[in-house]
Amino acid sequence: MTQELVLSGADIVKVGIGPGSVCTTRIQTGVGYPQLSAVIECADAAHGLGAHVIADGGCTCPGDVAKGFGGGADFVMLGGMLAGHDEGNGKIVKINGEKYIEFYGSSSEVANKKHYGGLSDYRSSEGRKVRVKYRGKINDTILNILGGVRSSCTYVGAPSLKQLSKCTTFVRVSNQFNDSLIK
Repeated sequence: MTQELVLSGADIVKVGIGPGSVCTTRIQTGVGYPQLSAVIECADAAHGLGAHVIADGGCTCPGDVAKGFGGGADFVMLGGMLAGHDEGNGKIVKINGEKYIEFYGSSSEVANKKHYGGLSDYRSSEGRKVRVKYRGKINDTILNILGGVRSSCTYVGAPSLKQLSKCTTFVRVSNQFNDSLIK
């Protein structure tokens, strides 16, 4: 599919069906593909034809961002990671003294009502609305992501972000974090 899109004139291909934190496409349609595998395959095809790839969805921590770039993405979308901050201008809701910000998927019923006047009869919602804990200013989150990606480059010997995919080797593991001492 990537090759067909680029040959039809696309300069950038967005990769990701269902991995986002507020996406319900996989549940609603049964369609999806593991995000890192999709990025690796699509980046190879797109780059071979001079196009770029955006990894859309699935990032929950700085390591996921580094994996997106390591898999060959030229851009990585961070909707869920950036939700809950002041800069997103989301609606703040107080529940039991705690602050939350509402966050919704671009194919959710909320988004369709807001941007298109409602959900068309022939479609179903493929997103949801959630409340994420209020996180204040975005600066610390951005610095954490940048620090993680910088360290990734250092660990794999990539002199630049552009070189990260050329220096990265992926190995399948069953658990990326050892939490055995945390109780």
